[in-house]
Amino acid sequence: MPASIADSPILTLHPDDNIVIARIAISKGAEFDAQAGVTAQNNIPFGHKIASTQIRSGEPIRKFGQVIGFATEDIASGQWVHTHNVTPGELELDYAFASEIPADPDPITGRTFQGIVRPDGRIATRNYIGIISTVNCSATSSKYVAANFDDSILADYPNIDGVIALTHKEGCAYDYGGDQHQLLARTLAGFAKHPNIAAYVVLGLGCETAQASFMANKHDLAQLGMIGEKEEPQQLIMNIQDVGGVKKTVDKATSIIRDMLPEVNKIERTSVPVSEIMLGCECGGSDGNSGITANPAVGIASDLLVAHGATSILAETPEICGGEHLLTRRAVSKEVGQKLIDLIDWWKEYAAKFGGTIDNNPSVGNKKGGLTTIYEKSLGAIAKGGSTALKGVYDYAEPITQKGFVVMDSPGFDPVSVTGMIASGANVALFTTGRGSCFGCKPVPCIKIATNTPMYDHMIDDMDINAGRILNGATVEEVGEEIFEKIIAVASGEQTKSEAQGIGDEEFSPWTIGPIL
Repeated sequence: MPASIADSPILTLHPDDNIVIARIAISKGAEFDAQAGVTAQNNIPFGHKIASTQIRSGEPIRKFGQVIGFATEDIASGQWVHTHNVTPGELELDYAFASEIPADPDPITGRTFQGIVRPDGRIATRNYIGIISTVNCSATSSKYVAANFDDSILADYPNIDGVIALTHKEGCAYDYGGDQHQLLARTLAGFAKHPNIAAYVVLGLGCETAQASFMANKHDLAQLGMIGEKEEPQQLIMNIQDVGGVKKTVDKATSIIRDMLPEVNKIERTSVPVSEIMLGCECGGSDGNSGITANPAVGIASDLLVAHGATSILAETPEICGGEHLLTRRAVSKEVGQKLIDLIDWWKEYAAKFGGTIDNNPSVGNKKGGLTTIYEKSLGAIAKGGSTALKGVYDYAEPITQKGFVVMDSPGFDPVSVTGMIASGANVALFTTGRGSCFGCKPVPCIKIATNTPMYDHMIDDMDINAGRILNGATVEEVGEEIFEKIIAVASGEQTKSEAQGIGDEEFSPWTIGPIL
């Protein structure tokens, strides 16, 4: 980037690029590169691409020094470069597995945050009670139970962040023990066992495929419910058909949770190492600035966390496509890198089954914000993963045990992706956005990071950090350090903008991968 970004209307990201980025909206006829004498041939929206040299039809378009697509027609210097004259095409990528493994960063020790230590040693950042619905047929009952614990009730229990109903739209009509069943059970168990859930009950209908007993046995939930000083395990599974209907079930679950409140309220925050943070990194409503400002700044924060011995998760596998070769080179082994490529190949096959292709992404809003192809979006998205070695690749909602930078398989749809990372153990989430996604993810706090200042100012009640400052001269490192400090503050109990508005009850969304029969 230029030494003084604010002095130029454009951003040059890499010397090999044949496009530049409009730092501000540029009018047709404006000279945007005085040194080269280049004039805008179109009105260029903020964050969009402009040809910095002539590009012949069929030639690659380069951004970040990487190929993001191919010209479908001759593009003159100064012309707008976007979906009307670019196609993704086929990339030839050299994976070069484990060929550029970064050295581990110098360890940083001694930094702490104010966390909650559970009796079994797990570290929480929030203190919730969960009502886990096994099937859509018990969702309403679960919501009725949660509604009985509003602010007027919880006012007497100031250390409890809330009682949340974790409901979804599936749980039946698929193969018992099959892939979809296993995935849902793994996700529900991940939330039940999450350190931010101090206590829970499980509500089912009784006849569904997703039996609570299957989840409990498969994922070692021998002691369901309260994690406390009870001598006898509490088997807090209730099926509406067994209890005798909705009203009886709601009354029974409400009574049990009411008895839990005093015990769950007995928590104190104490100093714990930053290494206990597991960060879930997400981007949604992205724009042409996402890969220039917010995502690289998150990458800096990710590197800092890894240096402190913590874990940082990159997800959204379809939004790695086109940039996977940059991660396979950083993989600690060929096996780790190959697992990522196997996931990319699975996604291509999966999309093809439904007549789609992986490059149907970006979305309408992404394109309005300046993103043209999935490759461009992916190269910006993987910047959230920083620069450290890729230590592991995990399945969706699989418990993450590795410290350092890892990838978890998920779709690009934000609620589904974040649900998986939380089920895998994330206790803080970051969410970058250029268009203005409004997102929360109870029981985990979510820090919202704006990629540009106009959107940050317009949606100030929703955005926690303005990475758009980078477009006005702040360094990526400065904003990355700001994000790192915000992570520690939020992990210590500081409310995010989403939490202050109560957002996060509707975002629990397990991934549906198979047919509903």
